[in-house]
Amino acid sequence: MQLLLPSNVELVSKKCLTVNAQQAMAKIKIKQIKSGIDRPETQKRTLRALGFSKLHQVREMEATPQVMGMVKKVAHLIQVIE
Repeated sequence: MQLLLPSNVELVSKKCLTVNAQQAMAKIKIKQIKSGIDRPETQKRTLRALGFSKLHQVREMEATPQVMGMVKKVAHLIQVIE
């Protein structure tokens, strides 16, 4: 059985796939600018999932669709730093 992989993915072992460094996901920096106090529980959980525990923290993350969805949900509490 042969695997058909996209051109930017290499098979390292049977259980491990890697993406070429030049085609890796873009990085974004996000900063929490407002508190999660008095917000719905889902927004508090999203902030925790993004790695925030204090105000004015800056996190650098890969811009995956999952992360971008979380950023959109709490856009009023965070700032994206270019």
